Amino acid sequence: MSEIIENLAQTVEGSNKGRDITILTLSTCMWCKKCKAWLKDRDIQYRYVDVDKIEFEEKSKILAYLRDKYQSRISYPFMICDDEHVVGYNPGKYEELMKSGGN
Repeated sequence: MSEIIENLAQTVEGSNKGRDITILTLSTCMWCKKCKAWLKDRDIQYRYVDVDKIEFEEKSKILAYLRDKYQSRISYPFMICDDEHVVGYNPGKYEELMKSGGN
């Protein structure tokens, strides 16, 4: 994980800690809120960064990292689960990732 993401991410505690999950979100995005609610409803621990609430330089570094590491379009929410990623709100893919984590 990028050091800048590690430094900025806020943790939401949960009893399900089987996967290392970080989501990049926008604080006002309804799909991002649904993603956070999906994780909370399942008591899954995760970290998040609301990219609309950080400095422009930090946001630029994060976006460059995501493009380089995942070779993916950037859309929110952007979930990183261990070393896999899901772009956009997609509960079906979230379920697949959680099941493959053994928890």
